[in-house]
Amino acid sequence: MGRVAELAGVSVRTLHHYDEIGLVQPSARSAIGYRAYSAGDVERLREVLAYRRLGFGLREIADLVDDPTTDAVAHLHRLRGLLLEQRDRAAAMVAAIDRELEARAMGIRTTPEEQLKVFGAQLYEAIGSAYPATRRTEPRIAAQIWDALGDAQTVLNVGAGTGSYEPADRNVTAVEPSAVMRGQRAAGSAPCVAAAAESLPFENQSFDVAMAVSTVHHWGDPIAGLREMRRVARRVVVLTFDTDEPGWQDRFWLTRDYLPEFAAVLAGFPSLAGMADAIGARAEPVPIPWDCADGFFEAYWRRPEAYLEEHVRRAMSVWTRVGPKVEQRAVGRLREDLASGRWEERNRDLSGLDAADLGLRLLVA
Repeated sequence: MGRVAELAGVSVRTLHHYDEIGLVQPSARSAIGYRAYSAGDVERLREVLAYRRLGFGLREIADLVDDPTTDAVAHLHRLRGLLLEQRDRAAAMVAAIDRELEARAMGIRTTPEEQLKVFGAQLYEAIGSAYPATRRTEPRIAAQIWDALGDAQTVLNVGAGTGSYEPADRNVTAVEPSAVMRGQRAAGSAPCVAAAAESLPFENQSFDVAMAVSTVHHWGDPIAGLREMRRVARRVVVLTFDTDEPGWQDRFWLTRDYLPEFAAVLAGFPSLAGMADAIGARAEPVPIPWDCADGFFEAYWRRPEAYLEEHVRRAMSVWTRVGPKVEQRAVGRLREDLASGRWEERNRDLSGLDAADLGLRLLVA
């Protein structure tokens, strides 16, 4: 027990307490009869300590580690998702502090109410609330997705977020690892399971179709997640992004002229061909209408002023990934070019287009 306590960075007293309450009980015996930790006990202790350091109470942790539907791999995926949430909250806080410092450097003092909102517990939820406000179902994209579902009646929506693009006329089960996103799902929406794409808690061929919309780039292992979708469903439909074409980042003026760092955001992202091969899929282009209702990253390609709006950018994960300094530089240059007319001069060919192909692809298997 002393050796395990040393390795885990906790006291022997803590391990005794876990033993007494039945949370982690040593199940092996040493050669001289002392109780010792087996490999399984150590694995359980690792999970307990990870959840504890994420702020869970011991009773909550007991429920999590005793869940019969969750194995060690599923726990790792869940912990990874929680840590990513924590990272995003920290990034949001850093961005808020940077804005506060910039304001103070200009001699602008924020009100007490603004200070509490920025630095208090409401920060991440306030930023997250922009998501349902701007990320709505775009009917023309939805029609293409729902057509690909065919006659499927049972649908698994993986990385479901707040529920956009879930068909109302099918029996839908949602999967979403983020508690923030799950909390923003509308009342009466499909039941939602807390799980990661890479470890879906369902039997083989449980659903007619598994769908995933604009989420694969958030997964730790996209290929593993796609194969899991293929395992649990007879058909797979995935809306994702094509980075196979040479110079793909030049398709969109925002990444070409203002945000070259976007390429690094998708560094390591699998090729479209690799994703298609993993599930035996064909790829279809998904045009983005000029007045797209869903405020994803490329949605405002003909409405550049939208990218100047804070609440619009907060619903796009790209800006959190590149960081506040890059965001401020890109937005500042765009603002200058819009004011001077340079943006219009560079992109005058867009004004007559009703839709644009900016790399969105629908994989159908």
